[in-house]
Amino acid sequence: MTDTKQTDEQQQLTEIRNQIDAIDAQIQELIGQRAACAQKVADIKTKGGKVEAVFYRPEREAQVLRAVKERNHSLLPDNEMARLFREIMSACLALEQPISVAYLGPEGSYSHASVIKQFGSSAHPLAVSSIEEVFATVEKGDANYGIVPVENSSEGVVKATENELIHTKLTVSGEVDLAIHHCLLSKSSEVESVRKVVAHSQALGQCQQWLKNNMPWAELEAVDSNALAAKMAQEESGLAAIASEQAAQLYSLNILESNIEDRRDNTTKFWVIGREMTQPSGQDKTAMIVSIANKAGALLELLSCFSKRDISMTRIVSRPATDKKWDYLFFIDVLGHREDENVREALQEVEEKAAFFKLLGSFPVSPFDA
Repeated sequence: MTDTKQTDEQQQLTEIRNQIDAIDAQIQELIGQRAACAQKVADIKTKGGKVEAVFYRPEREAQVLRAVKERNHSLLPDNEMARLFREIMSACLALEQPISVAYLGPEGSYSHASVIKQFGSSAHPLAVSSIEEVFATVEKGDANYGIVPVENSSEGVVKATENELIHTKLTVSGEVDLAIHHCLLSKSSEVESVRKVVAHSQALGQCQQWLKNNMPWAELEAVDSNALAAKMAQEESGLAAIASEQAAQLYSLNILESNIEDRRDNTTKFWVIGREMTQPSGQDKTAMIVSIANKAGALLELLSCFSKRDISMTRIVSRPATDKKWDYLFFIDVLGHREDENVREALQEVEEKAAFFKLLGSFPVSPFDA
């Protein structure tokens, strides 16, 4: 009886595996057809010797990924299905034009992870040494796009990014929300042997309570990035870095502790910066910087430009202006695209009322969860 049962199970497994092989062949054939269509798109865009053709369309990609999630009725979660299509789209886009993306390196940083999440594995990540250099690299045309951290859910805004956004001629063309899970990495195999912990200042802040409770003896030092911290830990056994699991693999470090962030919903918002304006996708945000006259009710009057048109504001952050004492700049994000009639009217009114106004861009709401 046992032999008969094993034979039946083996036969069932063989039948299912044969089905999988047949389905895989169909998937491969369809991906090949999609790649051929992508190549035709490239041929059309470069017809006549065009050299300034734009191949990456954030609004189009967002629409495709939203449609993938809407029609997904499989056992795979919506985000997983969308990630599979993200990789297919990335590989097909590389046939049209390889996309280079500058980010705060080195390899293994959370900025690097955000590049992969937004552009897929077929993009060409370009590591640079600072957020300022990300902007400069894209402005010079040495990269098609850049990706920069804007705000963390527990530590707040990234000032270096804000500083660059005030002056740059680039536009915001996309957003990425990345769940941040920090690990304590070291060449050492024991927490007790670690004398110093290095990380980006934001990561140190995000793990402040854990470090205080579990490593009160350790010296803390802020460095330019968590990936740089991992490289430093690779060279000194008494040193530990706060960085990602990917960084542990890249730099051959032991994971002494995982998920040491103080908040489990720790998330960082990144923005894609580029040279082209993004067209409407159907679900968009618009970002701007404004400054207002220092008088009673000025901010309320400005925000009424949105509220009276039923435009939802998703973010407002203030910071002191650098050119005049006690004046403030406001970074404001609203739902809708600058070409939507109600948003266009609101922006015109805001610009009339504001002492300073800069439109940072309109871009698709990310189709991915953090």
